[in-house]
Amino acid sequence: MDIIRISKNAAKAARVLANLSASEKNKILEEMARSLLRDKNAIINANKKDLALAKKAKLSAALIDRLLLDEERIQDMAEGLINVVRLEDPVGTEIKSWDAPSGLKIHKVRVPIGVIAIIYESRPNVTSDCIGLCFKSGNSVILRGGSEALNSNIAIFKAIEQAIKSNNLPQGAVNLITTKDRKAIDILLKLNDYIDLVMPRGGEALINKVVKVSTIPVIKHYKGICHVYVDDYADLDMAEKICFNAKVQRPGVCNAMECMLVHHDVAPMFLPGMLKKFKETGVEIRGCPITKRIAKEKIKPVTERDFRTEYLDLILSVKVVNTINDAINHINIFGSHHSDAIITNDEKNAREFLNRVDSACVYVNASTRFTDGNQFGMGAEIGISTDKLHARGPMALEELTTYKYIIYGNGNIRT
Repeated sequence: MDIIRISKNAAKAARVLANLSASEKNKILEEMARSLLRDKNAIINANKKDLALAKKAKLSAALIDRLLLDEERIQDMAEGLINVVRLEDPVGTEIKSWDAPSGLKIHKVRVPIGVIAIIYESRPNVTSDCIGLCFKSGNSVILRGGSEALNSNIAIFKAIEQAIKSNNLPQGAVNLITTKDRKAIDILLKLNDYIDLVMPRGGEALINKVVKVSTIPVIKHYKGICHVYVDDYADLDMAEKICFNAKVQRPGVCNAMECMLVHHDVAPMFLPGMLKKFKETGVEIRGCPITKRIAKEKIKPVTERDFRTEYLDLILSVKVVNTINDAINHINIFGSHHSDAIITNDEKNAREFLNRVDSACVYVNASTRFTDGNQFGMGAEIGISTDKLHARGPMALEELTTYKYIIYGNGNIRT
């Protein structure tokens, strides 16, 4: 594929999209949603090809679940686009304004970033989510999905592209790179004359490569090594429900719990029942020496490598800690600054955890599974940033904008 031509077209289209009204964008987003539902059979048939190849390649059950599309998930994709329609358009919003001593009237206003390239793996619904959010925020988008979801991504893209074409928008408004040649990414990441921002979403190897190669600013949607810490002041029934949900509800996603930390004083009461419940649902436990001693059956020892691993599967690291300070230090050392939670009824401990844990999303008495743009009321998200600049946590419309200063004068000159 001609990656340079695609990028040039995207840059031209971005200038058109930046000036579409909210009503124009919403109308087209609604058409995109209808196209997805109308073409659901074609999308499901394409997805079946990807699933067959995934099973032949012996991908894990969790990865196959991420890949799967059925009528319900396609309906969710369409509803995600409609949710974006309902959100307020950030473009043109005034952040602040003031009168300068010179008499100039200065306005700080939100504007689109421009051209956003998104390199992602596994989940084909990302194709729809990214197009919807980039389009509503006035950005053109270049998508490069993983080869394991290629057929699904093409089918989704074709359905959505119909709405772009029928409204006479520029060809480069939405773009999908379909070649499997990895050199395409190397070329794409050097096109800083046309592309304004790159977002990698996927495994550690992909993200490290993008960061190493790109001459374009990158926002990392890095791995989710998420923790839940069961404090000595925890309601243990609540803790059991939250920990079970955080690990088991959907283990193959970045906001699932990968490590459970338990205070020494409550471990003898909490761990036996919790570990039994995990075992009944097929969770493999890797535990510290105290966890192994408390457990009523043999479990694997946990290693430092485990603590640094995003399993994305029914595997869980468990560690007993002596103090809340130990728990916080463990999270800040081994975590990925994604999402971490404390279960406690002690306000002082909750406040200390919130203040000292250096993660994008920090919870008190809630599952890490809520780190999701839709759950936060942002509509469909484009991903979860573990960076600190310029966006952090779930990224939606506002995070896909930057700003410029609009200045009004009346013959003002500088002396």
